[in-house]
Amino acid sequence: MLVAGLSVVTLIAAGCGGDDTKDEAAPQSAPVATSVSESTVEPSEVTTTDTLPETTTAAKPTETTIMGERGVEVTLSGPIAVKYGSATTAQKGALGKPLTGDRNAGTRESGVVFQQFQRGVIIAKNDDPGTPAYIVTSGKIRDAWNTERAPDGTPSLTGKNGSPGPLGVPTSDVTRQGDVQQVTFEHGKVTENTVTGAVTVTVNGKVVPSGLK
Repeated sequence: MLVAGLSVVTLIAAGCGGDDTKDEAAPQSAPVATSVSESTVEPSEVTTTDTLPETTTAAKPTETTIMGERGVEVTLSGPIAVKYGSATTAQKGALGKPLTGDRNAGTRESGVVFQQFQRGVIIAKNDDPGTPAYIVTSGKIRDAWNTERAPDGTPSLTGKNGSPGPLGVPTSDVTRQGDVQQVTFEHGKVTENTVTGAVTVTVNGKVVPSGLK
């Protein structure tokens, strides 16, 4: 009887050991598989047979009509329209309404295109919609740019101003760093200290008189 009892105990122990081994293996394999599929596979490695729709960037309008002074509609086109369409609310507010009438918009002999506004101008090197256009708002920087200058940049009553002048066409909007705001041009730059009011004009690397009173 003692031998038989020991045999039964041995069989029971062996059976429990086998069940424990299976129970430990099963839960380990499932979490490993789940961890690999959810955590270690990079999104770029996942393949799919679905076709994703193509995405396109909407082209900026090359013509837009806005309200000018005295309720007159003004149509902007080419790079002027593109720039106005991408301008910030602050830039549009600084510009004001577009002006109408002689010499307030058009194309210069050089090919430069421009549109004057109540407090600024949008100007580009040519009328290609892809040409960058820039905003110069009124103030001392614009006044200095519009001062008649000799070819060397010094103020002269017989000189030229604006884009035909020695500074040329703007190559940036008005930018600001601290108290100083600046506009760069093809052949120089104009800076203004908004605290002191001092204006510095640089033409071809040389500081010249601002010509402002």
